[in-house]
Amino acid sequence: MSGALSTRDLLSRCTTPRELRRLEREQLDQLAAQIRAFLIDNVSRTGGHLGPNLGVVELTIGLHRVFRSPQDTIVFDTGHQAYVHKLLTGRQDFSSLRCPGGLSGYPSRSESEHDVLESSHASASLAWVDGISREKHRHGERTWTVGVIGDGALTGGLAWEALNNIAASKHRRIVIVVNDNGRSYAPTIGGLADHLDALRTSAGYEKALAWGKQHLLSHGTPGRAAYDALHGLKTGLKDALLPQVMFEDLGLKYIGPVNGHDIAAVETALRRARMLEEPVIVHVITEKGRGYKPAEKDIADRFHAVGPIHPETGLPVAPERFGWTGVFADEICAQAATRTDIVGITAAMMLPVGLGPMHEAYPGRVIDVGIAEAEAVASAAGMAYEGAHPVVALYATFLNRAFDQLLMDIALHKAGVTLVLDRAGITGADGASHNGVWDIAMCSLIPGLRLAAPRDEDTLRGQLREALDVGDAPTVLRYRKGALPEPMPALRSVGGVDVLLDEACPSSPAKVLIVGTGACAPDAIEAGGRLAADGISVTVVDPRWLIPISSGLVDMAADYDAVITVEDGIVHGGFGWALRDALAESGIPVRCLGVPQGFPEHGERSRMIADFGYDADGIEATARGLVSVVAAR
Repeated sequence: MSGALSTRDLLSRCTTPRELRRLEREQLDQLAAQIRAFLIDNVSRTGGHLGPNLGVVELTIGLHRVFRSPQDTIVFDTGHQAYVHKLLTGRQDFSSLRCPGGLSGYPSRSESEHDVLESSHASASLAWVDGISREKHRHGERTWTVGVIGDGALTGGLAWEALNNIAASKHRRIVIVVNDNGRSYAPTIGGLADHLDALRTSAGYEKALAWGKQHLLSHGTPGRAAYDALHGLKTGLKDALLPQVMFEDLGLKYIGPVNGHDIAAVETALRRARMLEEPVIVHVITEKGRGYKPAEKDIADRFHAVGPIHPETGLPVAPERFGWTGVFADEICAQAATRTDIVGITAAMMLPVGLGPMHEAYPGRVIDVGIAEAEAVASAAGMAYEGAHPVVALYATFLNRAFDQLLMDIALHKAGVTLVLDRAGITGADGASHNGVWDIAMCSLIPGLRLAAPRDEDTLRGQLREALDVGDAPTVLRYRKGALPEPMPALRSVGGVDVLLDEACPSSPAKVLIVGTGACAPDAIEAGGRLAADGISVTVVDPRWLIPISSGLVDMAADYDAVITVEDGIVHGGFGWALRDALAESGIPVRCLGVPQGFPEHGERSRMIADFGYDADGIEATARGLVSVVAAR
């Protein structure tokens, strides 16, 4: 098995963990190199989570050689690092990664029996490990449950709640692999990060001590003085580099730190963990972006997630136009320059949500709490109590994790806090757990909350300023992922509602009002134009603030024969339903377009919106159907 053909084909032969375990030790480094080459070649075409996967090649090989998946259950936290796992469990067609009909960017039960946890919301994996292992133990099953969690995800409180319970159960077969690369999206922060950094560097303690001893003796230092100096060196290094290991303080056995790019070392550590027959932490040190120079040189995020890139250089194939996040980043800096009460808060996503420039300009006024959205929102309430106006910037999907804090800590206390939700609506390629489609429906339940959906750059800037002026209630801004649309100036404003298109046709069988919210405004305008060209009276409006439903919009809608609402979110319990309820007594037919209740899978955003019926074609078709109903009365 040492010929050129077998070396080149190692990856294609390893379609099951069983085949992987048949390889000779000297072939494993060759396999790791092939996997990295495969990932760089394929992910550069489709985009995806490149850096995290380049960092776990040897670790994943070791996991599948020591444990027997799927009998032994391997649970990946977030799944950002699961591409190597996919390759080694038979999924080697990455040509349509994150595209319709192709592989998911995260573990997926529909793809493989080796996949368990599909959600890409961090810190939940250890609770799954706790639950799975409890049931195994209750039924006398002797297989292992393995959790793979990053140091960034350990900043989430849910992980520590699970560790607290796991540590109390000494007879369960659990291995927790801490994949420590010093990063989540960006470098990991907080006390945990400091502790892991000390553990990470403690491997150098004995080396430094040996060097000191050799250095002292080689220079002929007198015996007593040499020993005194050596003792001082030892004490200083120990204090600096070997803090008390908190995992063992919890009652968990600890193995590490282990070089995560040495397959033999990884396997040895994992086999030692198996021998202990109780919950064990295996602390593995890896390098995000390992083996790909452009990623290794990327200080910001080591190519955490990329679009299509040139594999030789790492440069984007098609650089994005100035986007929504960039506008927020610019405007929040402008406002912070004139208002010292503005404080930014992020949950391990400072650059992706646009708080990086504010952090550079005002480093003491931007706080990164780690992957801890509930802490971000609750601490914002405390800051507001002390007179600040916190701006909590999150991906929309992650607001789900802080609903209770938004309700009970902010809204109940009438705290002036602004939440800015990036990647709202259908995001496409990242799939079910990343689509930000629940925020409108969730926020509609919260008393006193106001929510806006800007439609373009000017409205984003203006509505952010409006939100910052609210000091006694929570405000929320939501906008989609990607590039900005062309400006859509209002023809006029009526009762706080912007009129974007208004075409009256004397012979029209009905007057139709299309309420296009936020990112849906361009399609609403396009559909309205088509209807007007066909002799149908149509008005397209943007309510600007979706929650609460404005009386101006209700009054306006009462003058029309039919109303269509369009929102980039779950229809069930959303904006459209609220307007429909407000118009119930009028008898005016209302059709609510948006995302159907469910978990939208990965795909192309434009195609998904079309399938859900709220692109321009879907809006037009719905309007024509309503006109026919009205005309037939």
